[in-house]
Amino acid sequence: MAYRRCDKEEVIAGKYLNALLDILQFQSTSMWTTDMANKVMAYFHTQNILITYSSLQVSVKNYLESLLYQPKVLLFEFRLMSHQHFQTAMKYLFESKQDHLELGSLVLDLSGIRERIFQSPGGNRTLFLITLERCFQTLNSMECVDILSQVLRVSSMTYLQPRAIASLPKDLPEDAFRNLSTVFKDFYDRITASAQKALYDWMTRILQQSYNTNSENSTSWVSAENLWILGRYMVHLPLEEIRKINPSDMRLFLSYDNATKQLDTVYDITPGLAQAFLERINASGFDMRNTSTLYRLGLLVCFYNELDQTDTATARVLLHQMIKCNQLRGFQADIQKLKSQLLDIAMRNHTLNDSLGSLSDAVVGLTSCQLESLSPEAVHGAIPTLNQVSGWARSQVMILSSKYLMYEKVLSFHNISSLGALVTGISTQSFHSMSPRELSQVLKGPLAQHASDLSPAQQHGILRKMTASIEFSSVMTDIHGAFFKEVSLFDLWKEDGFNSSLLKEKEFRPSQALFLYELLSKKTAPSDLLSNSQLVKGVTCRQIESMNTILFLDVFSVFEKNLHLLSPYQINCLAWKFWTVSNTSMPPYLLSVLPMEFLESITDSLCLPFVISLGKVDLDHLVLNPHKKRAILQKVDECLNGSVVDEYDIDLLGSLVCHLPPALLCSGLSAETTATAFHQFRLCRQLSLEQKMEIGRQLIELHGSPRNWTAETVLDSGPFVALLPKAELKALVNKFPHVIFQAAAAATGPVPAAEELLMAQFESAHNSSALASASDSTPDCAGVRAPSADEILQLSEANAFWPIRELHCMDLDTFAQTVELLGSVSGFSISQLSVLKEKAKQVWGPLSSWKSYQVVSLGRIATTLNETEIGDLDLSSVDTIAALSQQTGWDPVQAGSILQGFLEDSAQLMDDLKSFDMAGLGAHLCALNATEVAAINASEFSAVVGRIGSLPCSISILKEFKKKTESFFGAASGWNRAILQEIGTIAASLNEEELKALDKELMPYIQPAAIKHIPAEMFKALSPEQIANLGPENAALVTDAQRQHLDELQLQSLQLALDGARMSTQDVPLGGSTTGPTYTSPLNGA
Repeated sequence: MAYRRCDKEEVIAGKYLNALLDILQFQSTSMWTTDMANKVMAYFHTQNILITYSSLQVSVKNYLESLLYQPKVLLFEFRLMSHQHFQTAMKYLFESKQDHLELGSLVLDLSGIRERIFQSPGGNRTLFLITLERCFQTLNSMECVDILSQVLRVSSMTYLQPRAIASLPKDLPEDAFRNLSTVFKDFYDRITASAQKALYDWMTRILQQSYNTNSENSTSWVSAENLWILGRYMVHLPLEEIRKINPSDMRLFLSYDNATKQLDTVYDITPGLAQAFLERINASGFDMRNTSTLYRLGLLVCFYNELDQTDTATARVLLHQMIKCNQLRGFQADIQKLKSQLLDIAMRNHTLNDSLGSLSDAVVGLTSCQLESLSPEAVHGAIPTLNQVSGWARSQVMILSSKYLMYEKVLSFHNISSLGALVTGISTQSFHSMSPRELSQVLKGPLAQHASDLSPAQQHGILRKMTASIEFSSVMTDIHGAFFKEVSLFDLWKEDGFNSSLLKEKEFRPSQALFLYELLSKKTAPSDLLSNSQLVKGVTCRQIESMNTILFLDVFSVFEKNLHLLSPYQINCLAWKFWTVSNTSMPPYLLSVLPMEFLESITDSLCLPFVISLGKVDLDHLVLNPHKKRAILQKVDECLNGSVVDEYDIDLLGSLVCHLPPALLCSGLSAETTATAFHQFRLCRQLSLEQKMEIGRQLIELHGSPRNWTAETVLDSGPFVALLPKAELKALVNKFPHVIFQAAAAATGPVPAAEELLMAQFESAHNSSALASASDSTPDCAGVRAPSADEILQLSEANAFWPIRELHCMDLDTFAQTVELLGSVSGFSISQLSVLKEKAKQVWGPLSSWKSYQVVSLGRIATTLNETEIGDLDLSSVDTIAALSQQTGWDPVQAGSILQGFLEDSAQLMDDLKSFDMAGLGAHLCALNATEVAAINASEFSAVVGRIGSLPCSISILKEFKKKTESFFGAASGWNRAILQEIGTIAASLNEEELKALDKELMPYIQPAAIKHIPAEMFKALSPEQIANLGPENAALVTDAQRQHLDELQLQSLQLALDGARMSTQDVPLGGSTTGPTYTSPLNGA
């Protein structure tokens, strides 16, 4: 028998991995027969080992399962493998297509094992590390390059850190080196800056060795071929190396067909390096004004500096090439300044009307005044260029689309197709005036990719025209994506001819999904319905409970893939259902949404699966009760034995890192472990103050004094640099201003651009710029440092630190150039905004003459307009109103003035308002009174009730909205789940009797925003049964004021809802119960 005796001994000893590899190796050359399997079993019996095929299969399965949950043990096993075993393991992991191994009655799922290793936290890390350690010494180099490529493609790339890169082989054959270099070039954007630099060092060492061996008279190892091999890593070349490149090599490189493609991807090149490359290209004999040369420069063109020799034609070629410069990481203010200079050159002896089509995306830098001066003919002629440009401000889009339509006269499918991104500047009224048939064509074609960029008013202008004029089934067919979420529930409710095929490629609001799933489930199987993942939003708890075991387990994967679409209440229902039908195979993370006592069922064997499972989901979405979340994290802490030891623990934790107390990240961790943790922290949505303080401390512990940091360290630290002490941060800003500006611009997620970082950014720019004299001739501006347009563009959110006096003395042209950006700064105070408002008056004159696009361009500045000033504006356009509604911070007086201004200037009464008018008015509708609400057309109101239900209006206005809602949905006593979801905060206005009459099963479908809006004296009218059925999300939104009005039974019920308990209620009339819901744990007696 060819199968060796030692393999049987290994099986007996439980060393299944080696035995499995021996069998796989044997099977690759021989046929496994039933007779062999019987002889193996007979041998076991001679050793007095009682074993069956089924028990052996369970034993092997448990062993392999334990390896998958303990990737460090798997790494240890790989390290102990013989040369032959390692080769076999690599072959079956990365090359073999064999799905199953059948040994008589013993069947092993090889494809499942492969998938589990690749997907398990730490599994990829083990494969990566063992490939580096053993592959290049054991297998063919080309095979190892392919294996390494496969591992990296399915990994998070956090494994590719400098220490690991240092262990890469330094003596690869040329072909293998080239292939591996190509792999690393493909992953450039997915690795840290430090890893990029380490890979550059590894590549250059090998390239320099080759140069030292083969060079003759060349002065530099950076040959044309080596530049191509480096690819994007060429940006790490030192200045002195670039300056030594032989002109002939530079000329040869630029002549390569793929050189331009390579230069088009150097997104992180700096001005200094770009200038050095441009100098070498110039020295190599290329004419820097030649069109062919300019086309070959890639992103180097963004730093072109020979303006004194640039003529009009060359400037236009440069501007055309510079359309790609917005891909560069940083330096955008400098690039905008260069475009402005080239724009002036390109327009020499030409008018703006004549030049418009040849200015590329430099037209984005034109002021509103310049755009207003354009003729309709010029805009129409330049539209093939203008529709390709990105980065337009809203006001610019409004001007250009208006000019275009002045030429075209009539809005049609053809001219909308020509507008591209400029289509968002078309007025709501213009959309509404189009024929329904052409609107249908537009929605399926040119508007499809821009529909999400339309304002609510524009979207409803389109929808209202279509739903009022053509069959609803056609509307259903034509509207796709997120735009469908604007279709009202009432419009869906009126139709009865739906089929599931109409719902493809659409996104739904929960209210729509509830209605559609309920309707379609009567004639379509759940498994077919849920092939449209958006419909999971509409599956009720009762529908989940009614599924038989086979159906539930069959469709559960759909729910699991779309957890982010499910409400916490739905996830709780899924957990209870799974516990009921198959608690042994239940995904462990679902235990977190069940009552806290279920955490006690997580024994040692379940600990790792629980942590891994929970680390792959969003804990904040699953658990909203802070007390329960602390208990879950305590269980995680117990599973980790109170500390994080290495990178494998970070892999294991996944998103749970975002919730860990700082003490778990103890001192003494390796640099690689800390760096891995930082990478995970950057993925968090938010971090606690304690976590941020610990991260700031560990940054310094990991990298040393920030004064000695490299640019790569700053880039890798990203937004966390804002957590450094102020003095250290200031030193970094002075040392790496552009890198810090890049970090500030990208500061989102757990550490948004902190005040300290923005202040440091502002001070650096403020102190480094020359003193700009103020244009204001008044004595109080004499000698005042006024902001320049370049500074404002560079500072972005850091503009919030301009002193009021300096803003007051700003040049009028500067304000005109930057008003849109200034209006977007969230950190400006009311005083700063007021100064900017006065500046707008100086630039644009009396408010009565302001155009719609000017009002729109103000952004937050508009919120300082007083009642009189609002009254002076022309508010006849709903698009102006929609832009004002996007701003927050309006007081009731301002909101009332905007509302009345719109009604008066548009010459409308309340009953004239269309759905798109109300969509545009937004929160300003909260300024209505009872008489005005009563006058609104019910049909128009029904089309936007979902949007109105998102408004935080006073309870008195919500009551009026409720009356209007009853006029089309019927009395509140008959409202179902879908209606309660649709009307949002309006449900908060239900009176005491209506609240008491609500079926307890409806309670989870009241929107959370409505729950917290219910007056406390009304909320106490809810019975204990109703409160117990609120669901975890609604229960978490109950306010302190509401709690204070609840009795002991109601508070107990609220706690049950928070904890995710499932109750059995006594059969008593709602509102008449004197006892609370009872809850019996399924664990009792289990």
